Amino acid sequence: MNTSVGQPSTNQVLGIFCASTIVLIWSTWLVAARAGALSPLTVYDLAALRYGVSSVVALPFLLYFKPWQTLPLKRIAVLAFLLSPVYILLVFGGFNFAPAAHGGIFMNGGLPVITLALGWFLLKERATPFQLFCAILILFGTVLVVADTSHFSFEESWLGDVMFVCGGIFFAIYMVINRRWKLKNIHVVLCGTVVNATFYLPVWYFFLPTGFAEASQTQILVQTLYQGIVPNLIGLLMVATAVRHIGSTATSAFMAGVPGMGALLGFLILGEAMGWIGWTAIAILTTGILMMTYAGQRKQS
Repeated sequence: MNTSVGQPSTNQVLGIFCASTIVLIWSTWLVAARAGALSPLTVYDLAALRYGVSSVVALPFLLYFKPWQTLPLKRIAVLAFLLSPVYILLVFGGFNFAPAAHGGIFMNGGLPVITLALGWFLLKERATPFQLFCAILILFGTVLVVADTSHFSFEESWLGDVMFVCGGIFFAIYMVINRRWKLKNIHVVLCGTVVNATFYLPVWYFFLPTGFAEASQTQILVQTLYQGIVPNLIGLLMVATAVRHIGSTATSAFMAGVPGMGALLGFLILGEAMGWIGWTAIAILTTGILMMTYAGQRKQS
């Protein structure tokens, strides 16, 4: 049977579905992380759930593929640090001071600019004038968020925003390193789960404060799913499938929807409203990200 002109193939439909699911996963994770920060659970508990649960799920695959045999010890140490509790606690700590929308804006939204800067410093990749214009647009949208005082004032959220930016820097360096070293997913799983769990969980159990006794079963279950399983495992599979069927550029374009979707879900689920300035900032930010994605595609072609 002939396919009509312009009709997407089955693979393209699957890729679009996976890319859309990624946006939903990261957006709901922002809300879940903010809800976790507002619960009796401490940020140390959230990190323990992230490393502990994902390690249990990943361990059988790691024992089968033995990724440590194909990754030098020095690179294991660097990758594990970039995905370490330092990074995770910065992110979770940010949600103690700032709303879910700010997490999407200052981490996901600012990521293209941070990655562009790191690519120039570490890989000597010069940005084009159009990419620099896109970066300015993204930065303007990001900075404009602090002018929206409809729900959170700058005096309340600035520390959380700074922590989100620092977390974004960690993740951006990871992305650059991932590209430079051509890491496999199983290498990332090894360093992001079992390696960090081995060092962190004993410290958490014996020395760090916990709120498990005060948290409800529902709160613990939600954080178990969203910290240990959904982003690390399902999200990783969706990213790989989307990139394979529609390409990395198109997948990145879908990710531009995370800040806006995160802000919308934060309002609907947590009641964290944003004013017209905040939504304008998100519109400018999203436009800048889409343009940056287009610029990256043109540069590679």
